[in-house]
Amino acid sequence: MALKELQKLINSAKEQFEIENVGIVHRLGRMEIGETSVVISVAAPHRRAAFEACEWLIKELKRTVPIWKKEYYVGGEVWIQGDSEVKSKK
Repeated sequence: MALKELQKLINSAKEQFEIENVGIVHRLGRMEIGETSVVISVAAPHRRAAFEACEWLIKELKRTVPIWKKEYYVGGEVWIQGDSEVKSKK
């Protein structure tokens, strides 16, 4: 499901911005704090369009793509999707 949503984002970005190509990679598995989890690359004739598309893509990815992550805290752990908490487990 996430791959289909990523493709929709890429298609939408190509319609909205003057860009040539987009690549998005999102890591899977456990990551340490501060590790890179997503890479977005945008090819365009002009850098402003590439930067604007890249910024839009990361915001929309976080908002719409069903990528779940498990946050660990001293008092327990929480599954979240995007910016919202989905399920708690202590």
